[in-house]
Amino acid sequence: MGKLQMKSISEIVQIGPVIPVLTLESVEQGEKVVNALYKGGVKVLEITLRTSAGLQAIKCASQFSSDIVVGVGTLTTAVQVEEAKRAGATFGVSPGLTRDLHWAAKDIGLPLLPGVMTPSDILIALSLGYDIVKFFPAQLAGGLDMLRAFSDPFPMLRFCPTGGITQELAGSFLSLPNVACIGGSWLTPKEAMTAQNWGEVTRLACAASQLAQHKT
Repeated sequence: MGKLQMKSISEIVQIGPVIPVLTLESVEQGEKVVNALYKGGVKVLEITLRTSAGLQAIKCASQFSSDIVVGVGTLTTAVQVEEAKRAGATFGVSPGLTRDLHWAAKDIGLPLLPGVMTPSDILIALSLGYDIVKFFPAQLAGGLDMLRAFSDPFPMLRFCPTGGITQELAGSFLSLPNVACIGGSWLTPKEAMTAQNWGEVTRLACAASQLAQHKT
């Protein structure tokens, strides 16, 4: 099946309220996880480059279904941007933002969700044309209170907070007007991954998909 037309970050964050952040130990594990998440209604994924399986897992996931949107996470270099694009990633996520990353993603046509933590980070992102950014690490950087504080000086900006967000906190983050979606790893808990309990992953994915009701 052919892939859907390339989507912008603005379109991607509207597909589902939660983007699972996946750190995969093997391609085989990735195939099981993607299938379990998809069964639960999750169609946007962020597969990180924190393990050697990342790029190949992205390639396999991107071929899973025509309506799945596979992103690459933990982008820190221009070389990684190129490798991820070749592997089939349709968007990128970075923990921070440099001009090298920005231009590498722009030149190769990979929509980027860059990470910010401080007002200075945000000013750089705005100067480069971003209106949606990743707030990372969300909980350690001030969580809900920090996002509320950002709303007045940066009313034009929307966030995808990631880092330390749990299932219990998810609804509170999504209820904020300047939060477009959230990222999290709670959909793939270590215990379920170790036990290969893919039914639990699907259950958590179903619950995450229903969090859309928190957005107005």
